[in-house]
Amino acid sequence: MTDTPPPAAAPTVHTVSRWKRVLLWPLVRLVRLWGMSLRFETTSEDVRNCAKCDVPVAFVLWHNRLFLASEIHRRYRPHRPLYALISASKDGALLTAFFAMVGGMRAVRGSTSNFGREAATALVQAQREGHDIGITPDGPRGPCYDLKPGAVIVPRRTGAPVLLIGGEFTSAWQLKSWDRFYLPLPFSRVRLHCELIENERLADRDAAIELIRSRLLALNPDRG
Repeated sequence: MTDTPPPAAAPTVHTVSRWKRVLLWPLVRLVRLWGMSLRFETTSEDVRNCAKCDVPVAFVLWHNRLFLASEIHRRYRPHRPLYALISASKDGALLTAFFAMVGGMRAVRGSTSNFGREAATALVQAQREGHDIGITPDGPRGPCYDLKPGAVIVPRRTGAPVLLIGGEFTSAWQLKSWDRFYLPLPFSRVRLHCELIENERLADRDAAIELIRSRLLALNPDRG
């Protein structure tokens, strides 16, 4: 008699308890005010590409510029919910609760290491329902500025344009993390770049990956 292996355990999606949400609230309030204090400098083309694009887009930005994501969406695309892939881990649960409380970002839980396929399908569904999606192509653990092929999967399947986000900081702290994460100083100026790539330019996967990587690097010059 052949032994039948037991079914694989379903992946665990961790959540945050109510009391932890209460503890998060002071930090959420601080980050909201911090983001609102930033002075974004844009061109008319940046605004047209971001605020006036009336179709769902795939936001793409490097992981070390992630601090800007919620504030950009709040200012320029508040009419359209933003969905992003966040890990099913306990750390991911905290991030999910945090972004939900800050506002403007909703989570699809998963990762490339356990049930990324299901998560990608959920992102495709969210975009087909008319929502924006957010992608950090070098996240969640890097290497920094190493664009993973999975970053183009969802927009290629949905036909949505890709909105590349760049941020240049006049004054910022830079953490000693794997991505050298940027924290712009409160009330500082941020030169915001928004470049729209039409979906037709994503037809060839390898060419699309190189295009997005090269343009993101150009839009996000690091300080010396």
